[in-house]
Amino acid sequence: MKLIISSVSGEPIYEQIKTQIRSAVLSGELKAGEALPSLRKLAKELRISVLTVTRAYNELADEGVVQNIQGKGTFVMDKGNELMQRQLETQIRESLAEASRGAKAAGIPLDALDRMLEEEYRKK
Repeated sequence: MKLIISSVSGEPIYEQIKTQIRSAVLSGELKAGEALPSLRKLAKELRISVLTVTRAYNELADEGVVQNIQGKGTFVMDKGNELMQRQLETQIRESLAEASRGAKAAGIPLDALDRMLEEEYRKK
């Protein structure tokens, strides 16, 4: 897995790391039980602070995406993990709420919004 960090995106670096790791887990690129790079290794590779990587890993652990094992490292959890499923559903609902507000503000009717969602869902 190759992480790409942008210092000009406006999104905090730890969030970029979280998003990319979460996507890799959901896509199957990272398998359950697979180890993530060590904190120091990833920080050195990305030329960022170890604290930034630590924050990303800890927040992913809180979401149930990974598990931190003291002295061993950070490992990918199973996608079927109940906590991870709830977290993902919450994120999806928040994104849908934001999209709904935007559609209302733009005067886009519900049926058009439904079509847009279906188109996005079917994309590979």
